[in-house]
Amino acid sequence: MMPVLFTILGLCIGIKFGKALKSGLLVGVGFVGLSVVTALLTSSMGAPLKTMTEIYDLHLGIFDMGWPAAASVAYNTTVGAFIIPVCLGINILLLLVKATNTINIDLWNYWHFAFIGAVVFYATDSIWWGFFAAVICFVITLVMADLTTKKFQSYYKDLDGISIPQPFCQSFVPFAEGVNWCLDKIPGFGKLDIDAEGMKKKFGILGEPLFLGVLVGILIGCLSCSSWGEIVQNIPKILGLGIKMGAVMELIPRITSLFIEGLKPIAEATKDLVSRKFKNSAGINIGMSPALVIGHPTTLVVSLLLIPVTILLSVILPGNEFLPLASLAGMFYVFPAVLPITKGNVVKTFIVGLVALTVGLYFVTDLAPWFTLAAQDVYARTGDAAVAIPEGFQGGSLDFASSIFSWVIFHLVHDFKWIGGGILVAGTTVMAIFNRRRIIKSSYENNIDRSTAA
Repeated sequence: MMPVLFTILGLCIGIKFGKALKSGLLVGVGFVGLSVVTALLTSSMGAPLKTMTEIYDLHLGIFDMGWPAAASVAYNTTVGAFIIPVCLGINILLLLVKATNTINIDLWNYWHFAFIGAVVFYATDSIWWGFFAAVICFVITLVMADLTTKKFQSYYKDLDGISIPQPFCQSFVPFAEGVNWCLDKIPGFGKLDIDAEGMKKKFGILGEPLFLGVLVGILIGCLSCSSWGEIVQNIPKILGLGIKMGAVMELIPRITSLFIEGLKPIAEATKDLVSRKFKNSAGINIGMSPALVIGHPTTLVVSLLLIPVTILLSVILPGNEFLPLASLAGMFYVFPAVLPITKGNVVKTFIVGLVALTVGLYFVTDLAPWFTLAAQDVYARTGDAAVAIPEGFQGGSLDFASSIFSWVIFHLVHDFKWIGGGILVAGTTVMAIFNRRRIIKSSYENNIDRSTAA
């Protein structure tokens, strides 16, 4: 149904039928591609991981399905089917009442909102609570995008008028603000830094997702053998596992480009529609994907340093049951909104990432039963290989399941129902009102400056 829905959405905002149809078909093809790649991951890594956990007596029973599985869970539910028109409508309403000055045209990443809505839907057996959770997350993210825009545009060059309303990125801002504040209290710590550009060059091929995937696959293949003799005997199998893991790491970003290509005409038409309908559109920020800035040297260096550290943490942290694999490809998306706070300081950014991902591992472990419930139901209804969890495992994903937004929203709704819902409504309303006052004040000051200049 997703190609049909996206085609209809394109027609509704004025795109010609042929172009709208192509957009819808590209989205459908993208989902097929993700299903194939994720099926490769689960079929290849399930047995070796199970053997490895038995050999070393590890309690890592949560299989990393990666963001493709989370997106499939998100869009294969009623919440996901209607998330884009519902959230676009709310976005326009908030623009009208001046509670935001961001128009979120990063339509593909609306799956993040649908994901928390879908998990809440399965946990509460209520579609209304699912939509409620998705909308709350959407509004909070829009406000956070507005509040971080000034620092974001000041830090990254040539991105005036751009904001990042992606909840996974924005969810790490509280960690970054808190940890950065603490580190600034340590005398001389701010001067401690590493040359990110220089380190990026030194990584060379080690910095390529393909190469990292091959290394991780070979490592798991070796660890699934109980002796050196078994390793030698299984060298072809181990090397094959490395190639398959490398394929997953390399193909997921390439397949994502299909979604972006399919949704680009819809995003551009939405932008044009808003610019025509809003007289003050010059002050509106365009919400874009964080993919715009993940190539920053600090992001690349810190992400590559954290990949082995996160794998090690998953093994030694007491109570954690999640071993990140497919999610490692999304590590770079932790930092787009963090760098403007740490000012690109590699050491500070690394510490922020370490704290956030340590907590995130526990978030994923905690939400795994509900993610598994949602994935199993979607698989039973659709047969989508992207959500097929290997036997003997639960399912999880570092992408967004590690987000403080998803964890807090889920538990307030699931554990406390109406009381939790009331807390979320009150908190979100306060954020929206604060943001509205800030926007009006800023607009007033800009008008005065222009009058003075005239």
